[in-house]
Amino acid sequence: MIFFWVVIAYLILLMGISIWKSFMVKNQEDFMVAGRKVSTAKLVGTLLCTWLGSGSLLAGAGLAANVGFSELWMAAGAWVGIIIVFFLAGKVRGIAEFTVPDILELRYNKWARILGTFVIVIAYTTIVGYQFKAGGFVLDLVAGIPEWQGVILTAAFIVLFTAFAGMLSIVSVDIINGAVISAAVVIAVPIVFLNIGGTEHLTATLDPSHFQIFGDNNFFWAMGIFLPPFFLLLGESNMYQKFFSAKNEKSAKKAVVWWVIGTIVVETALASLAIFAFSHFNALDHLSEFFLSAENSERIILHTARYSTEVGMPVWTGLLLICASVAIITSTGNSFLLTPSTNLTRDIYQRFINPNVGGKRIIFIQRGMVVVLGFLAYLLLTQFSTILAMALTAYTMVGAGLTPALLAAFLWKRVTVAGGVSSIATGMGVTLFITIVNSVMMNTRGAQLLDEQYIILPAASLSIAVLIIVSLLTPPDPVKKWERFYAKPTQ
Repeated sequence: MIFFWVVIAYLILLMGISIWKSFMVKNQEDFMVAGRKVSTAKLVGTLLCTWLGSGSLLAGAGLAANVGFSELWMAAGAWVGIIIVFFLAGKVRGIAEFTVPDILELRYNKWARILGTFVIVIAYTTIVGYQFKAGGFVLDLVAGIPEWQGVILTAAFIVLFTAFAGMLSIVSVDIINGAVISAAVVIAVPIVFLNIGGTEHLTATLDPSHFQIFGDNNFFWAMGIFLPPFFLLLGESNMYQKFFSAKNEKSAKKAVVWWVIGTIVVETALASLAIFAFSHFNALDHLSEFFLSAENSERIILHTARYSTEVGMPVWTGLLLICASVAIITSTGNSFLLTPSTNLTRDIYQRFINPNVGGKRIIFIQRGMVVVLGFLAYLLLTQFSTILAMALTAYTMVGAGLTPALLAAFLWKRVTVAGGVSSIATGMGVTLFITIVNSVMMNTRGAQLLDEQYIILPAASLSIAVLIIVSLLTPPDPVKKWERFYAKPTQ
């Protein structure tokens, strides 16, 4: 039971900080962008924690267990994306808005704002949904709570936490979460590696493909898992909203440097830990087939934490790893729930329904949106078989629906209003169409039109093509439409 009580204690600590911070929320700017006063250290922590969600802890780890180090193609998509983001961070903070749809309307029009909001709500509630599922895994493992009950308990915690203080609470706890996550995985990897027998054990128990650049697959498979996180990262609304929270442009750029370093270290460590643990557990008679299925392999790191002594780790290391898992799940769930609630509140309600709303009223409305979206995330959870499928679908929705038009706003003066709006509609439409057809075919024929990892290829290609073709076929926009996006950032 010690694992259960440690999890409870950690959650109480996080909730306590959130309640404390709720008394500091005075206005919309405090709730949505933490008063635009976030330091570099806190920004690094919250960016790292937001990105390292159940997509890394479960989906990425499960994939690594089954295909080996070639899984890092998926992680590398984010690394390359973050490096590109370095050159945009100052510009984004200089715009000083609240949301990505703010940027879309500023550069394009109100329809871009509306479509962008729909993309974010659909994708981000899907991501929140699999954080709930991950929480169910943890509570089942540490306390024997049935998974469906654990999902509900996790959902309730994340919704309440987010509703209390918004961005102020998230950036405050993520500095703690970031430290716990980093320490846990960096400590666990060498201990497990040495105690299972090192390289000799790995080569004896794993297929040689686990150590090859593409594994048993090919370049197209690698691009299928590289491109979704790459395109997602470049259009990631949480990231932009947190840049808006930075105290200045210089802090935003410095944070990106440390963010990419931390992400490379932690994601590589998570993949390595999954592979090392898989080589050990899969060699045991009673578990030899258990982690071969996609759904079970996604629990490999959680299983390693709970049964840490079986891989030579002291109990305290397993407890730290469980706390890291809780930190990953809650921090990502909070951030990905806050962003779409901000979009619905600011980009739909405040923009089109009640433009004069302000003060405590707007905070009350957003807290209501948090609850509604939490329920929607729970419903979406039932539509996918694995967390990897949910992750890749959500990544594609943002990557194809938002990223091309968003990057064009900062990088291509010739993009037009018609081009940007058409691109968003195309990327979102293609992703939704294939996902719905996949669901229908899976229920009727037991097969899919296109695996989730490959949806990005037609969706992003068509989105980019439409962006370019429509822009070139329509008159250039006036200078006032794009000049703010090319202003030199202040230091």
